[in-house]
Parts: sequence; structure tokens; C-alpha cells
Amino acid sequence: MDLTALTRHLNLNFRSKRTLYIALTAPILTYYLSRLLSTAFSSRSQRSPTILASPLKALPQLPNPDSLPYPPDALPGARDVETPYGSIRVYEWGPPAGRKVLFVHGISTPCIAFAGMAKLLAEREGCRVMLFDLFGRGYSDAPDPAAFPQDVRLFTTQILLVLASSELGWMGAGERFTLVGYSLGGGIGAAFTSYFPNLVGSLVLIAPSGLIRAKHISFGSMLLYGNLLPRWLVRYYVANRLKGRPPIPFARTTKSGNPEATVDPADVVESEVPDGKRPALAADSEAALFPDRPGISPANTVAWQMDTHPGFLPAFISSIRHAPITNQHDRWRLIGSRQSAGQNMSDGVGVQALKEGKVLIMLGEQDQVIVADEVEEDATRVLGAENVECVRLEGGHDVPIAHARDCVDAMMKFLA
Repeated sequence: MDLTALTRHLNLNFRSKRTLYIALTAPILTYYLSRLLSTAFSSRSQRSPTILASPLKALPQLPNPDSLPYPPDALPGARDVETPYGSIRVYEWGPPAGRKVLFVHGISTPCIAFAGMAKLLAEREGCRVMLFDLFGRGYSDAPDPAAFPQDVRLFTTQILLVLASSELGWMGAGERFTLVGYSLGGGIGAAFTSYFPNLVGSLVLIAPSGLIRAKHISFGSMLLYGNLLPRWLVRYYVANRLKGRPPIPFARTTKSGNPEATVDPADVVESEVPDGKRPALAADSEAALFPDRPGISPANTVAWQMDTHPGFLPAFISSIRHAPITNQHDRWRLIGSRQSAGQNMSDGVGVQALKEGKVLIMLGEQDQVIVADEVEEDATRVLGAENVECVRLEGGHDVPIAHARDCVDAMMKFLA
């Protein structure tokens, strides 16, 4: 074999061996490279969880408090609790030895929705009250909903963090508090009670979510909030709804008072604002939360959150998708079964039963979101007739905001 032939032979062998080597090693290298990248991204996400900052941190400087729809000093006893999920705004005041009352607000208006009720309970009834902003509302940060969905797990954790932040020992030995939940907060409060019966001594639900019948959720809403549409389209639509603009055609809803009507979950925003006939954020939709500060209202506060809180819209959408709004019958049924068992005072069961032996549910006669007849019927069925007391008050879904005194009177009569 001459030199030319030998060279050609060696080149062929080298190329064939190189091809074989690449063919054998490429899958192995690809596997380890993917593992390396996955580990790197995973470690990065664990080191730096995304927190969407509240206006306290997101804005370079807050304007004059008197010009804000929700001033940081709107309620007494304010504190900011730092947690792995972000900061939580908490308010606590009232006689330290008084009945402890924890409030959980609705899906859109932060805890100032309870300002009227909390003030009456603290000043007139001598209660120790505690309110807080849910993640993504008011002055609470929002953990990125892509990593931490706004579901029962997140809300339950938040309540425990809030309770632990008090110096008075809300979770101390023998301590049991009254939990008041409104709208979405009602669904959250019932779920929390089902998991921690040893902490909740009395449960008061005002126009609660949790048992909304599925027939009321429109097809458009199921499509919109079902992870089928692009994220930008969902945000565009929901932002328009929260700003009081007409819904897009495929998600058009009916709110005529007809119990068979369908609704968009975003309608709750309008219903939390007194006089639901007005647009969700109409400038004149104002409740008398603070007589000396007329600019503080649910409508203005929701608009302000939209403009200044980067976590509000993602948290709102995530809550509609994951929060305890419907199909909570099993959790409620568990509360009722404990009540029935507690009446026999079996070992340890009586301690976990509610002190009044019942759940108090307050409903607005004109509520077009939480239909009074349906909730009373369904709650009676899952809790048991002997384990629930339903009280109907004049008003719509905004009843604890617009009729705070009536709510407090009914609540104290029940607790007495």
C-alpha cells in the first residue's frame, strides 16, 4: 500500500471512529447537560423566590397619606410581618383581655373593608381585633402566584403567620378566637376551621364563598380562568373588568337577580362596592368606612391597587383559579360532623367543637353573587340544621361594608 492509500485508509478509520464516538457520547452529554441546567435553575429559584412588592416597597416614596385611598395609618396597631412569602400588613388593637376576633377579607378590597365592624367590636364590645391584608392586597407583598398559587395552603399558612406575629398568644394553650370571614374570606375561614378546630372557638361567615353552585359560573369564565387562554389575554380582560369596563363578548354575564343567572367571578369586585349598579370603580361608589376621611372607599382602593401593587392582578386571577370558592362541601361537612360529635362531649371532641355549637352565616337579602336561598339550603345540608344559624340582613354582597352595625349586632347576639 502506497503512502496515499495508507493516508486515505487512516482518515476513513478516524472519521468512522469519531462518528461512532459522537454517536455514543452525545446522549450521555445531553443528559448530564440537561441535569446541570435543571439543577442550576432549580437552585436559583430556591435561592431567590420572586416576591411582588407591595406599594410600601414598590413605590420610591408614598404620597401624603391623606391623599391615598388606603393610607398606611388607616387603622390602629399597624405592623409589617416579614415572612418567607413576603411582608404581611397586620393591624391589632383593642383591650388585651377582650374576646379575640380575627378578620379575613374578600378577594379584592383589603382589610379596611372591616374597618366599621372592627371599630365597633373594639370600642363598643371590648374585643381584641386583628385584621390583615391577604397576599397581593393592600400593603401585603405577593409571592409569585406561578410558584405559590393562591389556594387553601397559602392562605392557611398566612393566617398561621399572622397569628404567630402577635404578642398576646392567639395560639396559646386554651386560647381560641372568633374567626370572621367575608366573601372569599368566608371560604378561607371555613377551610381553616376544618383544619384547625382547636384554634377557632367561634366561626362567623358573611356572604361566604365555598358553596357557590357551579351553574352560576358562566362558560366564558370557565374558559377565561381555565388556563386555556394566553396569559396576556386573561390579564387584559380581567384588568378591564376591574376598571369597570364592559366584559368582552365571549365572557358576557347576566346579573339580573335571577337565581339561574350566570356570573363572572370578577363580578365580586363590583359587589364588594356599595350599590352594585355602578361600575366597579365608579368614583362615587363610596362606603362610610371612615367618616372623617371620605376618600377611603372600596372602589378607590381597588383602583389604587391596580395602579400601584404589581402583585394585585396576578393574585386576583390566581385566587379565582385556586381559592376555595366552589366545591368546598367536604370541608364544611367536616365542621358539621365535629359539631354533632361535640354535642355528645366525647373524649377530646367537645374541645374541638365551636363554643356556640353552631356556625353563624350572615347573608344579604339582595346579594346577587352569594344567593341567600341557595347558601342557606346548601349550608344546612352539609353542616346539619342543628349546626348552623343563618341570619339575613338588608343589603347586597357589600353588607359588612355598608351595614357594619347590623352585622355586629347580629354577631354579638349570636355570640352571647
